[in-house]
Amino acid sequence: MDDPMVSSAAWMGTTVTDDRLDALGEILLAQGHCDQRTLERARRVATDSDQRLDAVLIQLGLVSERGLAEAYAALLAVPVASADRYPTLDPVLADRLHAGFLRHARAIPVSADSETVVLAAADPLDSFTQSAVAVATGRRVRLEVAVPIELEAALNRLYPEEGPDASGAEADAPLEEDAERLKDLASEAPVIRLVNLLITRAVETQASDIHIEPFEDRLRVRYRYDGVLHEAEPPPRHLAAAITSRIKIMARLDIAERRMPQDGRIKMAVRGQDVDFRVSTIPSLHGETVVLRILDRSAVVFDYARLGLAPAVIAKLGTALELPNGIVLVTGPTGSGKTTTLYTGLLALNAVTRKIVTVEDPIEYQLQGINQIQVRSQIGLTFASLLRSILRQDPDVIMVGEIRDGETAQIAVQAALTGHLVLSTLHTNSAAAAVTRLRDMGVEDYLLTAVLRGIMAQRLVRRLCPDCRRREPAAPELAQRFALDRRTAERPIMLSRAVGCPACRQTGYRGRTAIAEFLQLTPEIERLIFARADHATIERAAVAEGMAVMFDAGLAAALAGETTIEELTRSIRADV
Repeated sequence: MDDPMVSSAAWMGTTVTDDRLDALGEILLAQGHCDQRTLERARRVATDSDQRLDAVLIQLGLVSERGLAEAYAALLAVPVASADRYPTLDPVLADRLHAGFLRHARAIPVSADSETVVLAAADPLDSFTQSAVAVATGRRVRLEVAVPIELEAALNRLYPEEGPDASGAEADAPLEEDAERLKDLASEAPVIRLVNLLITRAVETQASDIHIEPFEDRLRVRYRYDGVLHEAEPPPRHLAAAITSRIKIMARLDIAERRMPQDGRIKMAVRGQDVDFRVSTIPSLHGETVVLRILDRSAVVFDYARLGLAPAVIAKLGTALELPNGIVLVTGPTGSGKTTTLYTGLLALNAVTRKIVTVEDPIEYQLQGINQIQVRSQIGLTFASLLRSILRQDPDVIMVGEIRDGETAQIAVQAALTGHLVLSTLHTNSAAAAVTRLRDMGVEDYLLTAVLRGIMAQRLVRRLCPDCRRREPAAPELAQRFALDRRTAERPIMLSRAVGCPACRQTGYRGRTAIAEFLQLTPEIERLIFARADHATIERAAVAEGMAVMFDAGLAAALAGETTIEELTRSIRADV
């Protein structure tokens, strides 16, 4: 047939009866995808704006795309199309169904025979699309429900859109150099929908970061799960500038500035929850790389035990935090959970009788009842300058997001000496190394012994998926290498290994747990600090006095079936 394409106005005007939408709402309630209050809110908005209930639920982020797809499937008694249902190389019935029609209809044929075509549709209540496909192909249509993010990825793969023509006027004014046209393109519905899908998918699958990286021949998108990056289906390369501009607009950044790094924040509703995103853009060879850090308060637990810390470490940290003055440090590399640990401690200290002030860069989560201050170096609000000003307000507890330089370290020491409890972080690999790091910043040894109350070093290791982990006897070589026989009375010595299942995205791991060591300032440790001993000597003395180092804590977690020795060595990179 010549062209099965029909005008978008035709199917956008498709009506769906109120009875069907009411039934859909009841299914969403029954399946636990939303509550009664959320549903009533969406119904009021739908009535006021003359929109369909399901469209409002998605636009406001009150239900997830997959949740809505499952409700559609239950309503219509049809299956949800899995990601592997979509063709990988060649589109089905490409001679009968044009790409433009399928994109507007948000549908794609996944298989066909001489009598039937199986159509995956994001809006299965749209009867017009099904009728149009039946007429265009001369076949009966069998319906499956598509999850929009998976449908969009399949459409981009099977029907790649052509980029702008590089000839004539386009060559004189490339898209990347035209800020106004970039803004227009970033405001078009396909780009908005694509960016929203990238963000929604990341939140729904509990990713911690989204990395968008342009290369010469492709645009790479990666999600970070449990500290490890995984590549996702890439958007078309020619949309790189538009996607970056859209994210910049959402974060209120300057889209015309592409030579300098920029930082911003986005706040939007996903799954009915307000989620914050920290946005960072950096210029690279083939465009700007963008990283979105997902700060989902509903996914963060401020509880020591649930973070995975050992009871002995929790007790020592709790004792240090109850002291009226001094400095308590948490150390580790970026992404090791230091801030979460400090927030947990602050919430435990939060009371009407205490004034707590934090100085952070950036403020990751807002804590009720605690005064949080954002560092703004561009106008002179540095850690050091803010710390000086805070001391004039006589707080009981001060949290400094990070001690980065000698000036901040000196002011923190003075604050501790004048009766304040100071919490902060350092980037060191062990608790003992924090002593030499402060020494390098110019803090005198006698001051270190006067103010330090405890130093905790921690790492996050991936936790084995409870649904698929498998318990097996440890290999004799492994047991001998790590002296496991001295760490457990169990015989044979058992360890768990990663297997992989749908619940953990076939990785074998789901979530992370903290392992830590806590260095207490005993008389012997103070003597070594006065003697200017190095961190290795201080650590040996602490171990002799009963400190369990991080690697030993990790081996205990592995023997308990929480993680694997392979994951432990990957995270700590111990020389074993």
